[in-house]
Amino acid sequence: MPPALHTARTLPAARLNPPKSEPPAQQEAVIVTGTHAGNRRAYDSVSPISVISAQSLRRTGQVNLIDAIVRLDPSITAQQVGKGGASLASTLRMRGLSPNEVLVLVDGKRRHTTATISTSSGPEKGSSGVDLNMIPTSAVDHIEVLRDGAAAMYGSDAIAGVVNIVLKKKATGFTASAQTGANAYNGDGWQAQVNLGYGTTFGNNGYFRIDGQYTHTDHMIPRTYDVGARVQHFPPNSNHINSTPEETRGNIALSFGTDITEGVRGYGNIIYTHRHNEAYENYRYPSALPALYPYGYSPIETNDENDYSATLGLKGDNLFGWTWDLSTTYGADNSRIGTINTANVDLYQHTGSTPTSMMDTKYNLAQWTNNFDVKKEFNIAHAVPVTVAAGAEHRLETYQLWAGDVASYQRGGAQGYGGLMPSNAGKWGRDIWAAYLDGDFHFTKKWEVDFAGRFEHYTDGSGNTETGKVSTRYNFTRRIAIRGTFSNAFEAPSLLQEHFSSTNTSVTSASALLSPNSPGGRYLGGQALKPERSTSAEGGIVIEPIDRLHISADVYQINIRDRIYVGGSTYGQVAADAISLSGAELPTTVSPQQVSALYFANVGSTRTQGLDIRSDYSYTSRRFGTFTPSLALSLTRTRLQHINTDAYGNPYLNEQTASYLTTTSPRSKIILELHWKYHNWDATVRQTRYGETSDMLTYQDQTPAGATCKGQPLAYSNVCWSKFTNTPAWLTDLEIGYRPISDLHIAIGANNIFNVRPRKVPLDVNYHGASPYDLNASGISFTGGYYYGRIDLTL
Repeated sequence: MPPALHTARTLPAARLNPPKSEPPAQQEAVIVTGTHAGNRRAYDSVSPISVISAQSLRRTGQVNLIDAIVRLDPSITAQQVGKGGASLASTLRMRGLSPNEVLVLVDGKRRHTTATISTSSGPEKGSSGVDLNMIPTSAVDHIEVLRDGAAAMYGSDAIAGVVNIVLKKKATGFTASAQTGANAYNGDGWQAQVNLGYGTTFGNNGYFRIDGQYTHTDHMIPRTYDVGARVQHFPPNSNHINSTPEETRGNIALSFGTDITEGVRGYGNIIYTHRHNEAYENYRYPSALPALYPYGYSPIETNDENDYSATLGLKGDNLFGWTWDLSTTYGADNSRIGTINTANVDLYQHTGSTPTSMMDTKYNLAQWTNNFDVKKEFNIAHAVPVTVAAGAEHRLETYQLWAGDVASYQRGGAQGYGGLMPSNAGKWGRDIWAAYLDGDFHFTKKWEVDFAGRFEHYTDGSGNTETGKVSTRYNFTRRIAIRGTFSNAFEAPSLLQEHFSSTNTSVTSASALLSPNSPGGRYLGGQALKPERSTSAEGGIVIEPIDRLHISADVYQINIRDRIYVGGSTYGQVAADAISLSGAELPTTVSPQQVSALYFANVGSTRTQGLDIRSDYSYTSRRFGTFTPSLALSLTRTRLQHINTDAYGNPYLNEQTASYLTTTSPRSKIILELHWKYHNWDATVRQTRYGETSDMLTYQDQTPAGATCKGQPLAYSNVCWSKFTNTPAWLTDLEIGYRPISDLHIAIGANNIFNVRPRKVPLDVNYHGASPYDLNASGISFTGGYYYGRIDLTL
């Protein structure tokens, strides 16, 4: 027998099938966000930044990118899905602030936002951040999360922080994975995902990579009991308003680059996603329209969406001694919103007919960004190393709304989601011009200071803004350092906040979100929106007491004035009059007492304070394998400092809307994780604690008929609310994996293995008994435990 064969037969299994190499520890990874200096580790950053690897994303067992990030970073939360159209986009919140106050980059370039604006009650109402699920997780190499106000470096939106999604580039070969799972306790909410990827190199330094992803998710419907079933005799679990949407999504991402001439390199990426969503609206009783729906019906809101972006760029290493980067990025999101299994009740009563499927509106948001950046490193007096960066940016933003089918808005419109009227349709746009200058000075080997300044000009009335940032870090030794940042930022009103409007009707009630510049919005006291302006301060300590153990702690304070949110909540006949002024017709079956209207406004000023702690360690034992424990903690609190008033001197916020801004994000979030690897086996266990949230809930139909408050009926009161507190909860995730051969990995896992769910709300705030959970607070989801299996193949 040949010696080589004999040696192979006697090697242990781990050597026969060596596992794929793991990336360095997260804090040891080289970063490109929050700094213009080269070869900077996350651990060495002047601002708090963490790195999430592709392996960490995969081990969460989540099929959606945003859900994976939420599992790994405690400073990031996402709104619960499961309330009609609010489920149609997935955006993130950082440090309890709005999705509009977080800047998302892809390979360092600004990502366009979604065209869908959140219109349901809660802390995200009026926001339209970046929909992260439009980016395939399989195409992500790693994610850098900068927890710092960085508007001076990157422009508006970077009040709470920056999330930079770095795509895979030179990863060569073929990869494939498949995952499926479901809610183990209900037996529904099935998810299935297939990922395929291929990367290759060409020429001296060229690369090309393509990643495709197909995802399908079924409805997850919690068990409910609609009290109306006692009288009208329909199945009591007919109302599915508290359910996750059904979704089918296909993503594809291309990344490429090559040397064009000596010293000049071309690069780019293209991302395209098509998505179809269906979300249940409230169930209509059999008495609502018995001629068409004798057993009642649930309108279903649909969304057919196309989202795409492309970046092309050139970069070089010698433009009069400066490195340079010239790029253009175009991105757009287009949605067609409709309702099926619906009706126009008023139209049917007057004409004897109604469509049961309608196109309610279409909207499109596009963003075209052009950048030119230069950078140079040199020494001042041969003693102070300096990195100077400068750049200019032009961004064109456009937003367009199309009217729906006539039946979708005429005479009260479609049940579930009223169509957009021609008077509210239109196209708007603006140009943003910007320039920045950044200097990173190492005054001594231990002391670094970074100065950044930026000027921006908006052509739509938001005006000019100057933002600045000063960051510093001092290394006492190689194991201990302190750092701090002071900055200001600017957030212009989005085109959606300025121009979007909608009206939703049921058989007996209606609610409207009006543009502040519309006749109805002005009638209620609306005023032209102003930009948000913020100042933030941060300070922290970074230590490495022993090799491979990294610990950081940072405290921060963010003051924001003129925050944009929904204001001027109005009820009754005044609200009905405002809706009529905007051109909408309410169904004759709607009582004015059941009508509400509001609009976007600069509602007031807030102060957000918090603490972030991060720790990770890596230990290898020859006998027991490699252990990688980590701890991450975020404490945050937002308080109102001032409430602004409308054109009539009335406060924009009431007790309920104020709670959405201040108490609906977890006061704390802790993530404890341990990843273990031994030969061909690996396991990950994660404990996540969500802190307390609370908000003010509206008294609903099951409130005692004689109950009053401040001279009004307590049911549907607009002056008295029920405070509801979601108590802290621990969630446990577990994944166990095995690698039978070097190219194949098999895993089984469970998220929220013990099926922890939020507290159920009292009956008097539970609409018809069909809304048992508080979906306004960004705590744990009502979906409970999720069990899955996954296969990963790498060739």
